[in-house]
Amino acid sequence: MEVLSARVENRGTHAFRVRKVQLAGMAAVELRDERSGAYAVFACRGATLLDWHVPHGGELVALTDGYQSADELAGQNGVRNGIMAPFPNRIAGGRYRFDGRDHDLLPGVPAAERLIYHGFLRELDLTIANVQEAAAGASVLFTGTIRPAAFPGYPFSLKLNVRVSFTARGLALGVTATNVGEHAAPYAAGWHPYFRLGDAPIERLELTVPATRCVLTDAKLLPLEGDDAFVPVEAAPVPDFRRPRPIGDAVLDACYANAAPDADGLIRSRLRDPATGRTLTIWQRGGLTHLFTGDTLAREPRRSIAIEPVEAMTNAFNRPECARDLRLPAGATTSFTCGVEFSSDSEIAPLNPALSATA
Repeated sequence: MEVLSARVENRGTHAFRVRKVQLAGMAAVELRDERSGAYAVFACRGATLLDWHVPHGGELVALTDGYQSADELAGQNGVRNGIMAPFPNRIAGGRYRFDGRDHDLLPGVPAAERLIYHGFLRELDLTIANVQEAAAGASVLFTGTIRPAAFPGYPFSLKLNVRVSFTARGLALGVTATNVGEHAAPYAAGWHPYFRLGDAPIERLELTVPATRCVLTDAKLLPLEGDDAFVPVEAAPVPDFRRPRPIGDAVLDACYANAAPDADGLIRSRLRDPATGRTLTIWQRGGLTHLFTGDTLAREPRRSIAIEPVEAMTNAFNRPECARDLRLPAGATTSFTCGVEFSSDSEIAPLNPALSATA
């Protein structure tokens, strides 16, 4: 492993270290707590989380289900742990209209094959701009740019920064976009993490999502038009997770909305293994939460569950009611923050303030 040559702040005798690594052929950085042995590995491509382990009960517990090879990362099957920008989820037919102009993200692609989702950031090779090592944790700032000619149908210029922060028990992401072009751009972000609690089957895991409404979709997983897209969770065709309940045999690919935030303004969903008391608390500052049980993954379906914080619903680029929130004026900057913390029944504590402050 190679110590990073990028500018490092606060380096001293701290237990938290950041190093360059190669993981199964993928250029990456490892953030490690040398006291506990907890570590996380992020690929330089897309700042994609590849691996995360935390010690508990005398073992290192695997908490995510990331790509295992360079070929998997390049293929992007399932968008494992991908950061989604400048749009999360699908855009109907790969087409949208913005500021009076029509845009086609899939020029020349036949109608039957016009499927695009989760943006472009996840496939960008990012630069490491800054590393911080401190007593309470470590962080890495990844940076990259979307240029007008880089992707068909998106003629806008964005500077993208992703700050990943790591502590002994948690991760946080801060995704920031600055419109460096001359015209306003449509933009939204999100994260597509797959979570697990060691080798526990997801069927026995208990899930809590404090959402009061669910987004109804058609056969193509596109939300219905207007207000018809929303239904109270108690009347939805998917489970109501406002109180903890096992995932069981539920097949989920659904978005939950209108979640009730805690007093600090953060929305918290929880995944818990009742057999061990291990818990993941997924937090986000605003937005919606998408759930996917991974039934269609090419490798090991249903070994993990995607609990996805997103700023905007599927096909938001084509929804008039979303237009104002998606609009990023020239010169403007916007950020989306989210993260996750591990705990057990004997040590549940509030969100680590160091994480939310550095995201």
